[in-house]
Formats: sequence, C-alpha cells, structure tokens
Amino acid sequence: MSPLSIKLGRDLWRIKGQAVAIALVVAVGVLLQVMQTGLVRSLDETRRAYYERYRLAEIFAPVTRAPVHTAAELRKIDGVAAVETRVAGAALIDLPGVAVPVRAQVASVPAQGAPRLNDVLVTDGRGLSRDRPDEILLLQGFAKAHGLRPGDRISATMNGARHEFAISGLAVSPEFLYTTAPGELVPDDRRFAVLWMTRAALEAAFDMDGAFNEALLSLSRGTEPEAVLAEVDRQLDRYGGTGAYHLDDLPSNKFVAEEINSIRQTSATVPPVFMTVAAFLLYIVISRLVDAERKEIGLMKAFGYTSWEVGAHYLRMVLVIAVGGAVLGGGLGILAGRWMVDLYMLYYKFPFLLFRLDPSSFATGFAVSVLAASAGGLLVLRRVFALTPAVAMRAAAPADYSRARPLGGWMGRVLDQPTRMVLRRLARQPLRMGGAIAGVGAATALGAAMASLLASYDTMVEMSFGVIDRSDVTVTFIHPVAEQSRHDLAAIPGVIEVEPIRVVNAVLRNGRHSYRGAVNGMTEAPRLYRAVDADMADIPIRADGIILSTGLARALDIQAGDRLTLDVREGRRPIVEVPVSGISESLIGSPAYMEIGALNRLLKEPLRISGAFLRVDPVRGDEVYRILKDRPMVAGVALKSESRAALRKMMDQGAGAMRYVMAVIAGVITFGVIYNAARVAQAERERDLAGLRVLGFTRGEVAFVLLGELAVVVLLAMPHGALGGYWLSFAISAGFSTDLYQIPASFGLAGFGQAMIVVLIAALTSGWLVKRDIDRTDLILALKNRE
Repeated sequence: MSPLSIKLGRDLWRIKGQAVAIALVVAVGVLLQVMQTGLVRSLDETRRAYYERYRLAEIFAPVTRAPVHTAAELRKIDGVAAVETRVAGAALIDLPGVAVPVRAQVASVPAQGAPRLNDVLVTDGRGLSRDRPDEILLLQGFAKAHGLRPGDRISATMNGARHEFAISGLAVSPEFLYTTAPGELVPDDRRFAVLWMTRAALEAAFDMDGAFNEALLSLSRGTEPEAVLAEVDRQLDRYGGTGAYHLDDLPSNKFVAEEINSIRQTSATVPPVFMTVAAFLLYIVISRLVDAERKEIGLMKAFGYTSWEVGAHYLRMVLVIAVGGAVLGGGLGILAGRWMVDLYMLYYKFPFLLFRLDPSSFATGFAVSVLAASAGGLLVLRRVFALTPAVAMRAAAPADYSRARPLGGWMGRVLDQPTRMVLRRLARQPLRMGGAIAGVGAATALGAAMASLLASYDTMVEMSFGVIDRSDVTVTFIHPVAEQSRHDLAAIPGVIEVEPIRVVNAVLRNGRHSYRGAVNGMTEAPRLYRAVDADMADIPIRADGIILSTGLARALDIQAGDRLTLDVREGRRPIVEVPVSGISESLIGSPAYMEIGALNRLLKEPLRISGAFLRVDPVRGDEVYRILKDRPMVAGVALKSESRAALRKMMDQGAGAMRYVMAVIAGVITFGVIYNAARVAQAERERDLAGLRVLGFTRGEVAFVLLGELAVVVLLAMPHGALGGYWLSFAISAGFSTDLYQIPASFGLAGFGQAMIVVLIAALTSGWLVKRDIDRTDLILALKNRE
C-alpha cells in the first residue's frame, strides 16, 4: 500500500464516528431511491401481468337493460377486440351474529369455460356447476374476514328477494383489487363482498332473461378509447346506458394507480434531500479536516506529492464514505422494498407477486450520492491546491478578534470562565456557528414536519368523522325513492334524527379537465353531514350553484364563480352548466354538493332521495339495524364507527405506512447532523481542550466548554427548526395526500414537542459519546504535532 493509502485508512479510523453518521445519511437516501423505485416497478409489473393474464376489460358500459344481440353490434365498432356481456347487481348478505347487513356486488360468469373478459381465479374449492344455480363464488378477502369456507351457506337478498346460496369456492379478480362498497371510499373486507354466479341464475334473480346490464370491451392495440366510448354510448343510449367509462376510471384501478403515482413522485423528490444533507455534512467534515491538517498537507507537498495527489487523497476519503453509504443503502433498500411489496400484495389482494428491482435506481442512487458527496468535497479541495509547502508548514495567522465585543464588565463577574469560553467562541466565529445552527435547524424542521404528519393523519380522521360527518349510520336505497321514505326511517324505534340525501352519478367537466364521480343532493342547512370551509364553519347548500371540495376543485382547475359542465349519467341524463358557488374542505374523497330540491328539479324527478344519514340511540342500535336489514328497498347500511376503524387500518398500510418509515428516517438524519456537529467541534478543539486539562481544568469543566457550545447551537436552532418545520409540513402533507384522502397540514405544539424530544435525545447521546472520548484523551498525544 502507498503511504497515502495508509494515511487514508488512519484518517478514516480517526473520524469513524463521523464517517458512519454521514454514510447512514447517504444510505437513507439510496434506501429510499431503491425501495420506492423497486416498489413502483414491482406494483406496476404485477398489476399489468394480472390484468393481462385474467383479461381485464378496458371499457365498462353499464346499461339498464339491453338485448343480448346488442353485443354483436358492439363488436363491429372500430378498435374493439372483444366483447363480453354480463348481468351485475347489488345484494345484501345476512350473516349470523352480524346485526348490520353486508353490502355485496354480484356478477355473472359462464357456467362452463372462462369468460372472454374479466376472468376470476378460484383460490379455494372449485368453480361453479351448471346444474347448481344456488352455488356462488365468494371474494376471498371477505370469506377470510368472516371465517367462511367452501361448503358453507349464506343468505343474500337480491332484487328484493331472499336467496340461500352454497359457497362452491373462493375467488379473486383483477376487477376487485381494491374493494369498496358503491359510494364508499374506504376498503373493508368485513363490510363488502363480491359474489359470482352463473349467467342463468343471475338472469333469473334480476329478471334479465335474454338481456344484460353491463358490457365489457377490450381494445385493439393503439386504439384511442375516446372514440370507442362515444360510439358505445350512442349504441346503448336507447337501452338506458348510464355512460361507458375507461379502465382508468374503474375505482379499483384508479386507487391502485394513484398509490403507484404517489410513490413515484416521492421517489423523485425525497432522496435528493438526503443527498443534499450528506453533501453539507461532508463539506463541514472535510473542510475542518483540511484546516486541522494544514501542516501535514505542507509536509506531503514538501516530500514531492503534487497538489493533484494530495487533493485525490482527500477526495478518496469522501468517495469511500459516500460509496460505503450507497452500498449499505442499496442492500437495505432491497430488503425494505421486498417487505413493502409483500405488504401491498396483502392490501391490494394480488394473487401473485412479480418482485422487480429497477437497475437504474441503483445507478441513480450511486451516481447521485457520489456526485452530491463529491460536490461538498470539491469545494474544500480548492484550499489544498492553494497551499504551498512553505505557507502550509508555517502556522496559520491568528484570527483577528479585535472587533469582537469582549465579555467583560458585569458578564465577567456573573459568568464563570468556562461559560465565557463558550460565549466567546460563538461570538468570534459567527459563520461557523451559523452553519452548525443551520444544519441542526434543518434536521429539527424535518423531524417536526414528520411528527406533524403523524398528527395530521389523526386530525384527518377526527375532522372527517367528528366535525364533517356527525351521523351514526348511512342508509342507501336500491334506487331513488319517494321522500316519504325519510319519515318511515324516522319512525323506526331508536332513530333520533334523519337527514335525506340524493346521490347522482355524473361527469364534471371544466374545459379539458374532467372527473367522473357523483353529486350529493343535500338539505339547505344539513346537520348530520356538512359542507364546511377551512375554518370548519358551515357552508349553506345553495339552490343556485354547486359546491366542490378542495381536491375536486384542484383536479378540475376551477374556482368559485366559474361555471362547470355537469354531465348527469342517470335518469334523463341532462347536460347542464352550473355556477360554482363555493369550495368546501373535504378530507376523504372528492365530493360535490347541490341543494337536493335543485338537483331533483334538474333531473325532473321531484321529491326523490337515494339515502339518508341517521343519528341513532346507541342503546337501541342493534334493533335499528335488524329492522333496516328486513327493508327490501335498503341496499346498504354503513356504520360510521366501522368506517372510521377501516380508514385507520388502511392508513397504517400502503402509503400510510410510509409515514412511519419517514419518521424513523428523520430521526436518523437528526442524530447524524447533531453527532457530526459535536464531533467536528471536538476535532477542532482537541488540542485546546487538552491544554485546559494541563492548566488544571477538571474533566467536567473541559466537557462543559465543548458541550455547552453544542447546547447553545441546539437551543438557537430550535426556533429556526420550528419555522422551517411549519412550512415543510405543508409540502409533506401535500405529497402524502391522494384522491382517496387529503392530509391537512397540522403543525402544532405536540408535533414540535416530539421533534424537540428527538433532538434532545440525539444531543444527549452525542454529548455522552463525545464526553466519553474527552475523558479518555491522552493529553501528551493530543498536544503533540501529528506530522
């Protein structure tokens, strides 16, 4: 080994604590890069393979009732590769011991052979028998949630009639990766089921003999879906078509795609932050090391080493730390990515897993980490080239502190000598101390923002289910019914208050922006489910316009006062322009609100409701649910308590679980920054501290001189961290928000307090490690020149 290589090993061992801390920050950045890009690719590949293998349709066309021969006309549309028709509908499942009826979706499959589109995978039991019309396939997730197995029997109400079914098998389908009841946004295996039956059995149940109510289409490669959608709508309009839609608007696929896009955006923005922190730390460490080794650099040049060779020596030190961190981060990223993919597989119910690592993520992670670290090191190496042997071997000119204000007078009488040393260093080196304060402040801001994010999830749940939604139960009907039904609900013993709602499927358009969703018709001054502004104050539901949620307004790029095109997809299917009368806060979903009377007049269906919010006496809740279960017009009953629990469970999985990973990472960065600040200060003042010991200062007094400086830096950094954390919390909350839920930026004292606890723990741990080394310092070696 060359002498410089030996010196490199010695120098790395001497700063091993700082090197490890910086390498961990680099590793965190590479870990996120590898984990998230691998996660995106794995989910994307698994989803694509699953869709292709089981032939998921690209066009879905619901219709009221169309004759079977219409399928032949749909096949003639240019760009259509295959057509499958089926019968689909809603059902209520009655389970023993479960008071609330469980909503279900029913779809037909051929009695023999696989369907051309939207095939299902039987995971347990066997497929359907042509000679057994009472057999069903049941969604695997629902069956496991309730302990159901092939051979068990369940009771379900379809089209107003109750039926008994035998479960022949359990199944999964790419159409139901993300299973939610119609009108709901939070998945819950216990509260929603999917049943598959033979075509003949379902035709009989829904009176669809010789007809269908949904067409599925696949497209030829390269076909533009817009033209096909328009032609499908034209052909099915006379049969009560409610508007064909593309796979992109299928709720299950939409939520999975939103999750993947969210991870992709995070992978492009978060890792560079960690690389920047690592470059900043390396700049500080290497710059202080070069200053401390001024005479060594002069000696190396005097013995014939060129500036390039000496500069390369210090650059190699930077690269060793950066590459070591990148290798560690790559390995941890593979493990973390594999763990997260397994979690998503359970959450989205993929029947198989295609785990894929993106080779470019490794290359990107290594390149970015090395370049970021080199950028910090190259700024310092200019000093190496500027030093000549004669100048370097001569002691540096003493700093000019003549302009620094002396700590005399009353301060000299009140403060002891170690305290004056701490304050004098802060006053005489403001730029250096400012850099340390900025580093600790940035780490504090990140920790405070992540702590606030954790609190924001709880805030979102409480605001959604405590402030906006103040009901206990949501009842939906099979189809819109007369408003008189609200009085029937109010007459049920145990029902305290009833608030009607009319939900209408529609496509909302603003120029080239569109959103397929629903409009909620509500009373003028709702009490149980409210539209609220940013201050959580009620927004009156006006009859002369529509109120959009913040997420929906952002998606449509529209503001209050603009006009919106409303393309209603049921009833007479009117297309009208309505003014946007207000923007409301909504943390779950992207709803739109209109006054119920105005919405019914728009549809020319006065005094109709499609559901209601109920406030129920908790003592008589089970009695209310049993009565609702027996009402033939009731399509579903949703308890707010169950929806709240399902949302919390969902937030602890998938993208929601990522917030815990980010919180741990923020803690790692905080410790790395503070530990480096303490170690750098120790390295700079090692000779001075040893001199104080020789002059008679105790170990405690010497440690106070150094750790008091660290304490002041941390205290001064906290206000900066609070301000930075406040603004950073908005960016992080926006990054974690999706179409399913919006995370409000909630920066409070609790989140800042948690961040302060992390900072103090990091400072105390770093201080203890530094003090331990100070106590072990060999005074003779510390006072000797290392050259």
